[in-house]
Amino acid sequence: MSGNSWERVPIDAQSIEAPLSRAAIFLVVGVDNGQVALAKVRSVLSQLDDLVKTVGFRDLSGRLSCIAGLGSDLWNRLQPGRRPRELKPFTPIEGRPHRAPATPGDLLFHIRAERPDLCFEFERILLTSLGSSVMLIDEVTGFRYFDARDLLGFVDGTANPSGPDLPASALVGDEDADFAGGSYVVVQKYLHDLHKWAQVPTPTQERIIGRTKIDNIEIDDADAPRKSHKSLATIVDPNGTEHDILRDNMPFGRAGHQEFGTYFIGYSRYLWVIEKMLQRMFIGEPPGSYDRLLDFSVPHTGTAFFAPSRPALQMITLV
Repeated sequence: MSGNSWERVPIDAQSIEAPLSRAAIFLVVGVDNGQVALAKVRSVLSQLDDLVKTVGFRDLSGRLSCIAGLGSDLWNRLQPGRRPRELKPFTPIEGRPHRAPATPGDLLFHIRAERPDLCFEFERILLTSLGSSVMLIDEVTGFRYFDARDLLGFVDGTANPSGPDLPASALVGDEDADFAGGSYVVVQKYLHDLHKWAQVPTPTQERIIGRTKIDNIEIDDADAPRKSHKSLATIVDPNGTEHDILRDNMPFGRAGHQEFGTYFIGYSRYLWVIEKMLQRMFIGEPPGSYDRLLDFSVPHTGTAFFAPSRPALQMITLV
């Protein structure tokens, strides 16, 4: 499979292509120091597919899946000297007035299913298996909100690649052949100020997002004095080639605690594409014309991972 000649998702890739689900858990953990903890992590990762089958078999229509991503530091501990070309820790962005923080994380587990109980049961067994070898850093339970909308009321994920465009956008190819079929993953937990957002007239909300609210029609803002979120998140390289990423964002929240928002998760063939997208959002293009959505939605986490192909993941688990 060369550069842009993907025809389907490689059979050895993790379940990047799994369809949008009704429920998800985003689990980020740190791995304890020492060889005992590393050995336990290797063992659990080697059995991850079997655990998916064990839990998922209770309801095959529940479409349970799990993607494991490894952070840069953990990768160095598990497989020093051989790593994906672009893998590195998340780079914080200091914009004005908003910033994207970097937060720790060695392992990401993106658990998806049509039923929340399947996600819960899988996570419970997974954490029991990992035991004291890991420390919980962040745990977010996501849910599908009405017709795939975020809590701001707009449809999310419309621009996701599909068909042959999906692996070409989300999976590493010949450019890093040892890690072909893997994917760079960036996660951020955004908290929304829904009260403040509700005070903004719908036409202004639409200009900020770049789409109409009711029928999800894209708004052309090529001649607008300030670019929309949609335009700032569109990445075109100097050759005029547009680079997509695969998003599986989900709303989350606890209404009683007034804590709710969007959990952003982006899969990309190139880490630089997501980095460029975030730089455009937080710094602006031109600088100062930042994404106005950030006035209402604030990131509290930021971590980068690499989700290797299944064969590469199995190689990592070997002592």
